[in-house]
Amino acid sequence: MGLGNPGSEYSGNRHNVGFGVIEALAGSSSFKVHKRAKALVCEARVDGHRVVFVKPTTYMNETGQAVAPLSSFYKVSPDRVIAVHDELDLPFGSLRLKCGGGDNGHNGLKSMRRSLGTGDFFRARVGIGRPPGRTDPAAFVLRDFSTAERPEVPLLVARVAGAVTALVNHGLDVAQSQFND
Repeated sequence: MGLGNPGSEYSGNRHNVGFGVIEALAGSSSFKVHKRAKALVCEARVDGHRVVFVKPTTYMNETGQAVAPLSSFYKVSPDRVIAVHDELDLPFGSLRLKCGGGDNGHNGLKSMRRSLGTGDFFRARVGIGRPPGRTDPAAFVLRDFSTAERPEVPLLVARVAGAVTALVNHGLDVAQSQFND
């Protein structure tokens, strides 16, 4: 599940990096995207594994409205869910895969925790860096990537997509050893 906000006005925002990763992953499949349970969904097979790519059509703080019904419909337990999201506490371009943990003030993760009844799901934490000076973090995540960062975003998205694929195919330990920095 890629976390982000719907609408073209948010497409280049730091908060929408999860959507970019899901678009990259789903774009590599030949399956059709359809709407289901407040989300855009693409069902595919990745190296023999059944995968459901999800982009909620709700705003970030309501992500749980999509994840819980889809988990139920597709019979996917929380420990098989992967949330791809922006992370203020990691430098821009960093990547950390993990399972479980707190939401660290991230409203999309809070909503997922609430709707799934647990925080025990995988996370692909994509570093977007801290806001400069006294910039409000909520305003910072809703800004587009800077001119200097933009050329790096496609490379970062491709790297995170590779990490998610490794997580699905080889498990957390192998994916962490290859991709965490």
